[in-house]
Amino acid sequence: MVKHGLQRKIQYGILVFLGLCFLLPLLWIILASFDPNAQQGIKMPSTWTIQNFKDVLGDSSNLRSFGVGLILSGGQAILVVLVSVLAAYPLSRYEMRFKKSFLLSILFMTALPITAVMVPVFQMFLFFKMQNSIIATMLFLTASSLPYGIWMMKNFMDSVPIDLEESAWIDGASVWSSLRRIVAPLMLPGIATIAIFTFSGSWGNFFVPYILLQTPEKLPASVTIYQFFGSHGMVEYGRLAAFSLLYTMPSVVLYIFSQRYMSKGFSMGGATKG
Repeated sequence: MVKHGLQRKIQYGILVFLGLCFLLPLLWIILASFDPNAQQGIKMPSTWTIQNFKDVLGDSSNLRSFGVGLILSGGQAILVVLVSVLAAYPLSRYEMRFKKSFLLSILFMTALPITAVMVPVFQMFLFFKMQNSIIATMLFLTASSLPYGIWMMKNFMDSVPIDLEESAWIDGASVWSSLRRIVAPLMLPGIATIAIFTFSGSWGNFFVPYILLQTPEKLPASVTIYQFFGSHGMVEYGRLAAFSLLYTMPSVVLYIFSQRYMSKGFSMGGATKG
C-alpha cells in the first residue's frame, strides 16, 4: 500500500512538472503582453496597458502577415480534407491488389521529414519559376500533409458501416451522393480532427514559408514574428508577447468551434437498417 501511494505521488509529481513547463511560458506571454516594461522574467505588470496590442495591430505588415498565414493554413486545410476524403474512399470501400503496399507507402511518407526534400523542392520551384508564390507554397504544403490526412481519413471512414451506403444505393443514390450525404456527415469528428491538425501544423510552420517565400509582404505570421528580435540582442518583449498571444487565437478559435464535432466520436448504434 505504501509503495502504491509513493508511485501515485511520483506520477502526479511528473504530471505537475510537465503542466508547469507548458503553463509558465503561457503565463509569461499573458502578463508580458499587458506590461509596458516587459522583460524575460515572469512578473506582474506595475501598470496594465493594451498599448502593445495597439502597436501590433496598428502595423499593417503584421495584419498582412496574419492574412497570408490564414490563406496558407486555411487553404491547405480545405484542400487536404477534400483530397483525403476522395482518396480514402476507394481505399476504404474497394479491394485492390496492391492496397496493403500502397497503405504502407503512405504510412512511410508520413514519417519522412520535410527538411529532407526541401533542397530538390526549392530547385523545382526555381526551375518552374514558382518561387515567392503563395499558391505554389500552399500546394506544396498540401502535398506534404496528404499522406497523414489520407491515412487518418481512411481509418475514420472504415468506422462508417457500408450497409448505410448499400441501403442508399438501393434507393437510387449514386456513389458521390452517398459519400456526400451519408459518409461525410458521419465522419465529421474525423474531418474536424484532420482539419485542425493540418491548420495548426501549417499555422506554426516556419521553415517552408521562410525558404519558398522571399518577399517580406508575402511572409506569414510564423515568419514575421522574428521581426521583434533585434540584430544586437534587443527584443521588444511586450510587443512580442502581444503578437504571440494574437498568433494563438486562430488555432484556439478553430478548436473551440470544432470541439463539439470532435467530442461526439462515432456512435453508429442504431444507424444501420435492420
